[in-house]
Amino acid sequence: MHDEHHELKTDRSRRQTLKHTAGGLLAAGLWPGALRAADTAPGGTFRFVVVNDVHYRDDRCGVWLEKVFRQIKAAPDKPDFCLMAGDYAENGTRAEIAGARDAFKTLGIPTFGVIGNHDYLAQNDRQPYEELFPGRLNYRFENQGWQFLALDSTQGKLGSNTSIQPHTLRWVDDQLPKLDPKRPLVILTHFPLGPITPARPTNADALLERFKPFNLQAAFCGHFHGFTERRRGDTVLTTNRCCSAWRANHDLSKEKGWFACEAKNGKITRAFLEIAA
Repeated sequence: MHDEHHELKTDRSRRQTLKHTAGGLLAAGLWPGALRAADTAPGGTFRFVVVNDVHYRDDRCGVWLEKVFRQIKAAPDKPDFCLMAGDYAENGTRAEIAGARDAFKTLGIPTFGVIGNHDYLAQNDRQPYEELFPGRLNYRFENQGWQFLALDSTQGKLGSNTSIQPHTLRWVDDQLPKLDPKRPLVILTHFPLGPITPARPTNADALLERFKPFNLQAAFCGHFHGFTERRRGDTVLTTNRCCSAWRANHDLSKEKGWFACEAKNGKITRAFLEIAA
């Protein structure tokens, strides 16, 4: 009886702890910064696209991406920029990363990307990525009053049971005083941040906890090739199907494509657009 009582008490303690973590707040439908709608600044209106996991290998992938980007450019409302949620390459070689970089240049708009685990040449070697995308590990940018953080969520080439590394958490801590809590915020990572999502880093909550006072509207993530959405109040954390010529989706869906997004009145609307045959 004593052991059973102890287990029940421990379970209650765990539930109480979860309620106060970032994952628990999402599960409960709460996010303090985003809930203060009356006190937030809406920012401007603009459009952007989100692409993930192209896994570039050779020129055939370049031809595929040219087709994809022609479709994006043919849209009646041209996006202002592109977010790329990691895995530019398959094996992290200079040729692969350069091929993907050059393909994205044909979009004719800025691309803001993050490193994926497949963008490493070896476990501790990301030299080709850093040389071809200088300053694109952890960084931030703004667009019409919106704040964007692009974060390195990788642990070398590892694809599961990973943790976001201390250098990223330190960088975030340095940036927090520079962010405006009232203005809308978007996070871009390779590994998923949404609770109960495959391959979510073990310390994802430790990252999300840092943004509880902020007007976090969205996190766009890659790595898991499949659509997931964790929507809690005004905060939405997603992954999407891949945009690769040859890689399959992990959720067994057949569609490949990207997100077309609009920021308006401090909120983001999003639609999945499938690549035409």
